[in-house]
Amino acid sequence: QLQLVESGGGLVQPGGSLRLSCAASGFTLDYYAIGWFRQAPQKEREGILCISRTGGSTNYADSVKGRFAISRDNAKNTVYLQMNRLKPEDTAMYYCAAVLGACSRYSYDYWGQGTQVTVSS
Repeated sequence: QLQLVESGGGLVQPGGSLRLSCAASGFTLDYYAIGWFRQAPQKEREGILCISRTGGSTNYADSVKGRFAISRDNAKNTVYLQMNRLKPEDTAMYYCAAVLGACSRYSYDYWGQGTQVTVSS
């Protein structure tokens, strides 16, 4: 069973930080590009960042530039999303996805179930 499991979400105050994790089971992430996405209620899913199998990153959301960063640890079969200086508008369900190929906005083979991030005073 090929699975991606997100973790690390929760409630945080504006200006705070969270680190989300995306762990794979049933397959190795070494040969996959991994993307992070988010979806707020009544809004479309939005691509945030993607990391290639060689470690290069692609940003899809201007609103997170300078605040969010993506990284991967192949030894742990895990990809991370570091989120700093969080804002209320960052509140959303956050998803990770894997594709055996290049980074893209939405063309992925496997998706996680998501982890909720709520930014509120």
